[in-house]
Amino acid sequence: MTEKKKVAEKKENAVVELTNTFEQDSTTFDGMTTEDMALPFLRLLTNMSPQIGEVQGAQPGMIFNTATNELFAGDQGVLVVPCQYVRQYIEWAPRGGGTGAPVNIYPATSDILSRTHKEPGDYKDYLENGNYIEATANHYVLIVSDDRTPEPALISMKSTQLKKSRKWNSMMVSVKMKGSGGKMFTPPMYSQIYRLTTTSESNDRGKWHGWDIVRVGAVESAAVYEAAKSFHASIKDGEVDVKHESDGKDADGETHDLF
Repeated sequence: MTEKKKVAEKKENAVVELTNTFEQDSTTFDGMTTEDMALPFLRLLTNMSPQIGEVQGAQPGMIFNTATNELFAGDQGVLVVPCQYVRQYIEWAPRGGGTGAPVNIYPATSDILSRTHKEPGDYKDYLENGNYIEATANHYVLIVSDDRTPEPALISMKSTQLKKSRKWNSMMVSVKMKGSGGKMFTPPMYSQIYRLTTTSESNDRGKWHGWDIVRVGAVESAAVYEAAKSFHASIKDGEVDVKHESDGKDADGETHDLF
């Protein structure tokens, strides 16, 4: 064996030994629960996003991880495994009148919209107290790729992006696979991988960046599947704490959609 190979082998053995030590000491987070951690949001950046000018390299149309500050190019996007879907109605204070956090969060079964009204020239749903209600589609996902450990995150869609959420849900329930007996079945949502990229959109009110969603195929890693299944169960059991906040400079949560 050459000296170079001996050095490489020694280094590899040292890494293995250190990894084993890491594993033995891996219980140091036992006192930490999901309430002590921030679930990252994957946000679609626009000109109104506070990250523009604050995070190096951030540009409108990129995808931003709020916990790691990682940026994903909009045209390349990010691969995710959807793990759970939760629809809510979020009450926000009017622009300049709140802290950036929701005033209240209502479940999808709430009749809160029946207690709202529209203002002339405005499409928001206002309550009598001056706050407004925003329908929000929450997609809990795992960020996946060949060179990274699956990471949990949340994608919240609202306003113009609600139709993208509905399209994604339709895509998920339309996936069919043939079972062992030859019968077709719909696999769990966390059995599939999707690529989320961004695209330019517009209507008579202006232009903005929106989501584009394409199914890549079935999960091929048992480890990723088990991680997604576990995340799904944690959300259903109410073990995942979400800290919603305004994702644009305006506290009303609307202008973040605009270029």
